Amino acid sequence: MADRTDNLKLRAARPSDAANLAAIMRAAYAPFSERIPDLPDVASGLADDIRQHDVWLALLAALPRGGVVISHAGERAHLVNLAVHPKAAGRGLGRALIDLAVARARDKGARQLDLATHVMMPENVALYRHLGWQETGRQGNKVFMSRALHTEDQ
Repeated sequence: MADRTDNLKLRAARPSDAANLAAIMRAAYAPFSERIPDLPDVASGLADDIRQHDVWLALLAALPRGGVVISHAGERAHLVNLAVHPKAAGRGLGRALIDLAVARARDKGARQLDLATHVMMPENVALYRHLGWQETGRQGNKVFMSRALHTEDQ
């Protein structure tokens, strides 16, 4: 049986990818926006993110289907945003993008990768915990999580 990610390609996002990435993020977060009234605009500022941060696009069978935004600051990196289009759910793109974020952070010298998710997204918290992240705190509607980056991480 073929791997779910056989047709997956990850590449650095280009300025021309901003609209596709915004559409992916809006589609991915649409189910959450219905139940979370204070969810921020997750697609806002992507053109700036592409210029200022480490942004990657996931292509599945050559179609843009996911993306990740990573910021780097010395020994700490931050997974700013990660989204997979619902049409590509369950295909391993989310895991591939998380693995990429970990590898990019480590390559840039980070010893820790942080993220924040919404308190009303318990499925995200559970997924990140399953992938080795630790909850480090809560403030308002945010859940802060962190993952230590060791050389043996894959």
